Amino acid sequence: MNTEIEKTNCLIIGSGPAGYTAAIYAARADLKPIIIQGLEPGGQLTTTTDVENFPGYPDGIMGPEMMEEFKKQAERFGTDIRWGMVTSTKFSSEKGSWHEVVVDNKKTILAKTVIIATGASAKYLGLESESKFMGSGVSACAICDGFFYKGQDVAVVGGGDSAAEEATYLAKLCKKVYLLVRKDTMRASKIMQNRVANISNLELLYNHEALEVIGEKTVTGVRVINNKENKEKILDVTGFFLAIGHKPNTDVFQAQLETNEVGYIITKPDSSLTNMPGVFASGDAQDHVYRQAVTAAGSGCMAALDAEKYLAEIESQ
Repeated sequence: MNTEIEKTNCLIIGSGPAGYTAAIYAARADLKPIIIQGLEPGGQLTTTTDVENFPGYPDGIMGPEMMEEFKKQAERFGTDIRWGMVTSTKFSSEKGSWHEVVVDNKKTILAKTVIIATGASAKYLGLESESKFMGSGVSACAICDGFFYKGQDVAVVGGGDSAAEEATYLAKLCKKVYLLVRKDTMRASKIMQNRVANISNLELLYNHEALEVIGEKTVTGVRVINNKENKEKILDVTGFFLAIGHKPNTDVFQAQLETNEVGYIITKPDSSLTNMPGVFASGDAQDHVYRQAVTAAGSGCMAALDAEKYLAEIESQ
């Protein structure tokens, strides 16, 4: 039986740019927030090497270092940051009631407001060599990392709109882009298919799958197979981009919160409000469009301000 129970005005689940920004704003509003970091403290940026597109870092910064600075700033204002994983939730549909959140199957936290900032995880092929070169030639975000491959040859994996968009973006920067499509057709919309087909430095390789990412310290090539002809070859590339989708880390909430068909939490227009009063969603857990650190941070700010407003309303009643 769970006997560890604690109460708080503001509980933040997740510790990426959205979670830490929410904590900074909530702490400055004297909400005394608690953060439960989750399985990946710092979020996806901890797997990124150089971050050069976040304002305030003119010379760029390493992803893990940046998230450590976010953490220190949140702690400076009194945020209680804890290791742990939320294993179950029981949200109340009655305004002003306590929300029940269980951490690591043993500790229950009752919170007046809950800010969800659990992010999303990029889907990968599952190759051992793929994980080996993560951040050293393998990426799941062309907008984040494409600049580092300017004038070089790269490969993109995927057949949907996201893959087409990433390949198109990279073609503006890179000397050559190979787009590996597992089937003999793309899932992308016709307009995107036409767009990639008309880019001179973008080569579409249908019926091709990646078998191995090659290199020593960084990527120097990708071994691929034509699954129709059963023929292998090596593409001489320095970058390998995955564009096969993202999965929001929202499984534990989906029984109670409204989500789209993929699992992204649906928020009310121009806010971070979910269908449960006092529960707010921010960052990549609800954003399937932009998925950038700076937009995640902005939505974390929104969630904290919405939580502060909510608490003021229930206290005045």
